[in-house]
Parts: sequence; structure tokens; C-alpha cells
Amino acid sequence: MEHEHTNALIHETSPYLLQHAHNPVNWNPWNDKTLAQAKTENKLILLSVGYAACHWCHVMEQESFEDSLVAQVMNKNFVNIKVDREERPDVDQVYMSAVQLMTGSGGWPMNVIALPDGRPVWGGTYFKKEQWLDALDQISKLYIEKPEKLKEYADKLEHGIKSMDVIEVNTNAPVFEAEFIAEAVSKWSKQFDYKFGGLDHAPKFMMPNNYHFLLRYAYQTNDKKLQDYINLTLQKMAHGGVFDQISGGFSRYSVDNKWHVPHFEKMLYDNGQLVSLYADAYLNSNNTLYKNVVEETLAYVKQNMTAENGAFYSSLDADSHNAEGELEEGAFYVWTQDELKTLITTDFELFADYYNINSFGHWEHNNYVLIRKDDDATIIKKHKITLEVLNEKKSTWKQTLLEARNKRYKPRLDDKTLTSWNAIMLKGYIDAYRVFGNPEYLASAEKNGNFILKTQLKEDGGLFHNYKNGQSNINGYLEDYATTIDAFLALYENTLDEKWLNASKKLTKFTFDYFYDAQSSMFYFTSNSDASLVTRSIEYRDNVIPASNSIMAKNLFKLSHYFDDAHYQTTAQNMLNNVKPEIQEYASGYSNWLDLMLNYSNPFYEVAVVGPKAKEKIKKLNQSYIPNKLIAGSLTENNMPLLQNRFNPNKTLIYVCVNQACKLPVSEIGEAKTLLTK
Repeated sequence: MEHEHTNALIHETSPYLLQHAHNPVNWNPWNDKTLAQAKTENKLILLSVGYAACHWCHVMEQESFEDSLVAQVMNKNFVNIKVDREERPDVDQVYMSAVQLMTGSGGWPMNVIALPDGRPVWGGTYFKKEQWLDALDQISKLYIEKPEKLKEYADKLEHGIKSMDVIEVNTNAPVFEAEFIAEAVSKWSKQFDYKFGGLDHAPKFMMPNNYHFLLRYAYQTNDKKLQDYINLTLQKMAHGGVFDQISGGFSRYSVDNKWHVPHFEKMLYDNGQLVSLYADAYLNSNNTLYKNVVEETLAYVKQNMTAENGAFYSSLDADSHNAEGELEEGAFYVWTQDELKTLITTDFELFADYYNINSFGHWEHNNYVLIRKDDDATIIKKHKITLEVLNEKKSTWKQTLLEARNKRYKPRLDDKTLTSWNAIMLKGYIDAYRVFGNPEYLASAEKNGNFILKTQLKEDGGLFHNYKNGQSNINGYLEDYATTIDAFLALYENTLDEKWLNASKKLTKFTFDYFYDAQSSMFYFTSNSDASLVTRSIEYRDNVIPASNSIMAKNLFKLSHYFDDAHYQTTAQNMLNNVKPEIQEYASGYSNWLDLMLNYSNPFYEVAVVGPKAKEKIKKLNQSYIPNKLIAGSLTENNMPLLQNRFNPNKTLIYVCVNQACKLPVSEIGEAKTLLTK
């Protein structure tokens, strides 16, 4: 018997799902009840995956899911499931693999049809209304007339999906040498764009981890050409439209090759990682531009993406209502020349030169996206003014434009909280504190760390993935554990509060219990207590966010030093060794693994600071860029392996150790730096 269904998304907390709660489609969330219903009714599953800041997701919703005719077809023949990919990356990963196998490429919105048992048989990304109806019609027919055809295809596809993320166990001895990394970087550099930075194609993604690794690599190998290329890239990104010149914060990527016109959504994870990157780049170069980027981005995050309880929101949409009340991409961020002339009255010529209100900065429909071409020094010389005067004018311009912009319709905010993305932003704050010493940054980092401990940590010692309106209900994924451990280790290194180090160790133990695959030495993306999907994947290729396995391997490397733990050490080595055969072909997809490899191919230092002034000494030490070290410290007697029997109440000593061998302790930062940079 047919049941009368209704749209069940009204009970969800994800803003993306709530956006669809009033569609005529009888949407269901992804859960056991919905999946059981598909089996009971023997109906095909129609799965549609997107996220709140996704432009084409909104377009497909307007064209198809809000259309009563389309809804009628969907409701009659399918059990319809809507998924927020940020809430359920596990579901997204499995079906994205299927779409990539079927069509050769993937993206969002992602739409898949699956058998009642959840195994996919057809899929793609965005469809126009007619195409969509046509496809639904054909597959419904096939399911009635030749269901065995679909079952046969499902078997084949299932096999394909399972083999996509299979990691080959590398039985060779783990050998990590400088030449291997040099070769990978050399191949990679053939794609570098030496005019605008980044890679030589459009669209251009920021890929913070790529440049974080290259920054360290160039420094450790003293490669001047590579350093210049990284600085070119960071400057061009900071000057581009991808960076919000008015209020700080980065958009997703640029559609052109000069970082000019962005895809306008702002994601928490991009901004967290870019803050970390620009902070380290500042330490390495002393470039004030980088400091400004960090300060403006954190001011933007504080203003727009931070909740009362210290948690961070997920994203701001690319689309917002224009003056005519229609949703338009970038409407909040772009300007016409007339508008700007009205707002910037006295210095318009200087302003227009600075932000390129000319053919270089023109986008479309008379709209301009602010972009810089010249650095401040060039502008000062050309316009015969001082830096102080320019800075004053700049801050007046920004204030004026910000006030005008805030009168516009604001982009929609996705105010759910994700543990993994929060940990990435927390790390951004703690890195900014390490470099710039601003106590507000430390306070934000600690507040967020305490939010994770208090709200996202479950009684069994595991983590939740999501939080909204006081509710956390999705079991954590490997990415939640890996990023949180990473952030907590950084908190420990900057505060010496062992609560963070001990929490990292407990979370690591939990990860071994619930995610570890002893056969491959890798970690599954989902916990073994979660309901099984078509396959249980292992995420090991670095992307815009590094792979959960590469972050985890770096954590284990550090923890093995802190706790003198051979099992952690061996696991980290095995993980890196398993991935090694793939690295050289596509280094930019393995940059975080390469970063870990540098820990083995070059000296890696343990710095133990013990004594009443340990915190002050560490702060001073952190004023230099030394990427190949970890810090342990204590103000009192401490029996941690790196600190044992090293306390002297009358002075603060710095022990520098490498490969289980320690130099004689020194008390001056200068001496310690000499030992660290030899």
C-alpha cells in the first residue's frame, strides 16, 4: 500500500536542508528510517546532495525542485533524499565516486538514483528541468520493465567504487629521501604561473596546504626561485578579488587566472587555513601585507562567522538579493563606477588607480570587483604621497564602502557548526597568536577548544561532527578527529597547558579503536560503529583541505615524540610509505604528505623548554620561522618523556634534540636558534 508522504526536512537543523523544507518534493533526510522505507516499498532512491553556499544547487532547486510537475514525478516513483554534503561527507564521498565513475567528473549539486538497497545506478550533477524529467522517466521505466539490467549495473559499479580508494600496502622498507621530494617539486613546478602565481590555468584555487608545504620546502632548501614564486602567489591572492578588499576574508576560488573574479562564497575552512599560511609567510618574509591579510581575515571571522559560545559558522553564500530583489551571484560585493564616484568623492582618481576601476578591474554588466595591481610603494611614488597618507585614505575608503555595502541585502549565512572546520579555524587563530602575539587570538582559540571539549566530546570519548541550536547528532568522521588533534597540539605548544596534549592522546586512542585498519595501517573515514554504506572509504589524497589520513599521520609523528610511542611512530611511517608510490605523479594532491616526508628527510627538532620562564622563552623562539620543530615545555617539575629530570628552579633551560640525541642545554634564545638552524 502507498503511504502519503510529506516533506520531512522541517525537523532538520542544517540550513541547507531547511531551505528545501517547503519544496513540493517529499524530501527525507538520510537516516535508517528513510533507507528502510525504500526497501519496504521497493522503490528507487533519488539522492540529491548539495550545500548552502552552492550557486548551481540553488538554480536547480528553483527550476526543478520547486516545480509541482517535477515534484509529482519524483514523489510518485522515488523515495527522495536530500543531503547536506558538509553534514554527511561520508554519504557524499561514496556517491561522488559513483558519479565520477559514471560521468568522468563530479561536482555539486550531485544527483544520483540508487536501488532500494542504496547501490547507485545512475547519476550526474546539474540538470535542466527537461533533461531531469526525461532521465527520471527513462529510469523509472527501466526499473519496471528490466530491473535485472539495473541490478547488473549496480554490481559493476559497486565493484568500481570499492576499488577507487583502495590503498596498496607498500611492502618496501620506508625510505624518505630529499631527492625524492626534489623530483616531485620539480615536476610540479612545470605548472607554476610565474606571472600571477598559483598554477597556470583557470579556475584558480588557493590550495593553502600546497603553499604551506612549498614555503617550508623553499626555506629548508634555501631555494630562492621557489621562495619568489610563493611570495608572488601570496601577494597576488592578497591583492586579488578573491580577497575581500573591503572587510577581509577569502572567497572560494577565482574564475580567471589573475585571482580577480571569485566564486563569491566564503568558507570557514579556506579562511582558517589561509590565516595559518599567511601568518607563517609573514614570519618568513616580514611582509606587512601578510600581517594585514591575517588581521583583516580574523576581524571578518569574528564579525561574521563566530557564535556567542565561541563556535564558528560554516559559510556565507555566494548569492544575495540585488537591488531588484533577485538572487544574484556576488551582488553584495560588486560596484559600478557611478556608485563608487558618488561614495569616494575627493580622491576618486587615486582610489580608481589603487583598486583598478578600469579595464583591469572590470567584470561584467558595468560591475567592478576591486583588485590591486601595484604594491603600496609603487602607488606612493606615482602619486607623490607618503605611506601614512595612503594608509589613512585606505582606511577611510574601506569604512565608507563597508557602510554602503552593509545597507545591501546580506548573503545567507550557513550557521551550522562542524567540528572539523572549527578545528581548522582554531588552528588559524593559534597560528596567528604564535606569530603576532595578540592575546585576543589566543582567547578565541581557547574558547573554541573548550567548546569542542564541552559540547562536541561525547561520553564515550568520541566526537560529534555537527552542532546547531544546542543539538549535536551526527557521529564524528576521521576528519573531525584528525583536525581536532592537530589544533589541540598547537594549543599545547603555545600555552603549555597539558589538558590539550592529554585530550589529543585520548582522541588518538579513540581513533585507533574505531577507525584504524590494521591491515593497511590507514584509517577509515567512518567509525566502525556507523551504519555501513556501499563502501567504507579511506581518504588519503590531499585536496583543498588535506586528507584526513595525512593530517592523522602528522599527528602521530608528533605524538610519538611527545609520548615516546613506537607504535605511533611506525604507523606514521607506514602510512607515508603506502602513499609514496603515488606522490611524484601528482605532487599537489599530496602536499601534506610531502610536508610529513620533510620531517624524515631533513633534521626535525624537539625543543624542550623547562623552568619558571618557559612561556616567555617560547614566545621569543616563536618569533623566528622554524617549521621543522615541535615544542614541549613546563614551568615546574614534569615527568613527560621530553621534560623528565630537566627542571631547575633557578633558571629556564632550552634543550634542543634531534634523532634521540640532545645538545647541551642553553639558556639564551639566540643560542637555541643557532642549534636549530645549523
